[in-house]
Amino acid sequence: MAEGEGVFTATALPGDPRLLPTVTNAFLGTRVFRDILHAAGVYSGAAGDTHRADVPSPLGLRMAAPAARSPAQSFTLDTWTGTFSHTIQSPGYVATHQLYAHHSLVHLMAFSITIQRLDGSTHPITVQLQSLFVPQSQDLDLTPGPDFQGAHYIYGQTLVPEVEGGPRPAVHMLWTPIPPSLTLAGEERERCWQFLTAVAGSEQEAKRSYSAGLSLLAAGSLLRSHLRSWAALRRGCSVQLDGPPALRQALHGCLYYLLSAVPPRDSPAAPFHGISPGGLSNGTRGEDYWGHVFWDQDTWMFPNILLLYPEAARAMLQYRIRTLEGARRNAQEQGFEGAKFPWESAATGREVCPEEIYGAQEIHVTGDVLMAFEQYYCTTQDQKLFQEDGGWELVEAVAQYWCSRMVWSEEEQLYHIRGVMPPDEYHSQVDNSAYTNAVARRSLNFATDMARDLLLPAPEEWEHRARRIKVPFDEERKYHPEYDGYSPGEPVKQADVVLLGFPLMHPMSAEVRRNDLEMYEPVTDPAGPAMTWSMFAMGWLELKELQRAWSQLEKCFSNITEPFKVWVENSDGSGAVNFLTGMGGFLQVILFGFTGFRITRSSLLFDPAFPDDITKLKICSISYLGNKLEVTITREEIRMEVTETSQAPPAFPLEAVLESGQRFPLWEGMA
Repeated sequence: MAEGEGVFTATALPGDPRLLPTVTNAFLGTRVFRDILHAAGVYSGAAGDTHRADVPSPLGLRMAAPAARSPAQSFTLDTWTGTFSHTIQSPGYVATHQLYAHHSLVHLMAFSITIQRLDGSTHPITVQLQSLFVPQSQDLDLTPGPDFQGAHYIYGQTLVPEVEGGPRPAVHMLWTPIPPSLTLAGEERERCWQFLTAVAGSEQEAKRSYSAGLSLLAAGSLLRSHLRSWAALRRGCSVQLDGPPALRQALHGCLYYLLSAVPPRDSPAAPFHGISPGGLSNGTRGEDYWGHVFWDQDTWMFPNILLLYPEAARAMLQYRIRTLEGARRNAQEQGFEGAKFPWESAATGREVCPEEIYGAQEIHVTGDVLMAFEQYYCTTQDQKLFQEDGGWELVEAVAQYWCSRMVWSEEEQLYHIRGVMPPDEYHSQVDNSAYTNAVARRSLNFATDMARDLLLPAPEEWEHRARRIKVPFDEERKYHPEYDGYSPGEPVKQADVVLLGFPLMHPMSAEVRRNDLEMYEPVTDPAGPAMTWSMFAMGWLELKELQRAWSQLEKCFSNITEPFKVWVENSDGSGAVNFLTGMGGFLQVILFGFTGFRITRSSLLFDPAFPDDITKLKICSISYLGNKLEVTITREEIRMEVTETSQAPPAFPLEAVLESGQRFPLWEGMA
């Protein structure tokens, strides 16, 4: 796969600044040429008004050449190096502005300006720096502090806490002063100027990060240390596809934006603050759902990260564990037991959705959170997360919530969950949403199984209620109505019942799976959110209807904008931008759809299916039970090789089992 492929270059920027690329790491993010950045977990505003606090960004600047003629310009996002650059090409020189969020030093962002003389001239060359930076914010009370090692310093707190009397996060920022212009002297051939920005929650951490950046700069290795860390992540999460160029380019874009959001491999256990639909670079008030975390993280982004990088998946689950107390309060306030995860979550786990109906009714999110825990456990068998790190308390609280949220129907002799909004948000106050009830059943079954594995007592009612919860089914038409009283043909906003097949793997025949797809595909709103079509594609791949799968997947392309492959939530350009949720759905088609991978209690199933234009898929490092697997699938064969096995804790030995019953042990280094 040519590396030139993951490099997106343009001679002009998109007219809509929302479609500019983002540079992000686990703690800091900004959109290029924007005057603000965001720090993870730093929200300002009470309850439904809570939003990512705008931090003024020293990186918000643009180079300009003073020459009268307009020089040639180019703008490049390089997904292999995790950098963005702007180049001005004049007859006698080239000037390059490169910026990045350092992948492993997560409190650091940096940019450089390089001027290189191209001819034998000896006159000075000057480049203007048009900075947007003003050291003030509508969300923070910022105070200037004394300079530190040549850097300016401001610090302050958010203005309004998320919950009354709650903490107001602090922001400390150091940055290299930025002159209005830079000049290459007459005798110089080339020069590079470096600028650092350090942002942290404490003065000590900001200074430590800034000093570390300066030391690396002095050694000439700051950029190199970022490139090394980013390249290791890209290598470990490498997915290579032989197929249509547009599909391959989309794949590079999705991997870049999604992997930018996860913690670095070598990071100490710094708390992770979850991933919002538009990522850390977006989420100021009125934008990208204010930077809140939804089921988008757990259902749409998480499975990909779990397969490629389970340590980051664990950090995402720890965000939910850290917000468990807020979730308990949500349940209590609605009169239920256990924990109810908020439809929209920020720093505390309390409901921060601005409109009450979603927080009150779109309760499937609680089951979605637990489904991520279940997939993680089946893939890693990491009991420590549950025994020592708070995971079991979360599992138990979710099971308690579902038990208290359902009521017994004498008439049907089944448990009902009434008055909900399903994933299809065009309907509310419905009874027995098929998806909500099926995910509740999965929660209760997993809680029972987990208790068994941890040798803990589990109430018998968990298993009993899981068996007796109603999941609507129409015996005559052999399909799942979306809820009690759903009429075939009624319009649906987004993927809902089709999620029963994947990711829920709710037991059903191929005939019923097909009927669900046939029933809902034509009535799903074509202007609905981007992740929807990927789930229809998953269903058709399962049924080996390859052309139908491809035509659904193709719909995603109208949500990918040029030239930087930034996704928009809806094909008309509305909704969230840098829509990681849509990217997550798209990646699941490649990682789970084309491979047929399914995570179960006892195995990782595989059953590949490629649409016509795809000839080969290679996933370099799938993590399963402490093993790293390299999987190469072509139309002729499947090759699996164990490339690494963990020693502590020891990896589980693997074997490939074919439908014929043949078994092939998989040892390290053996294909």
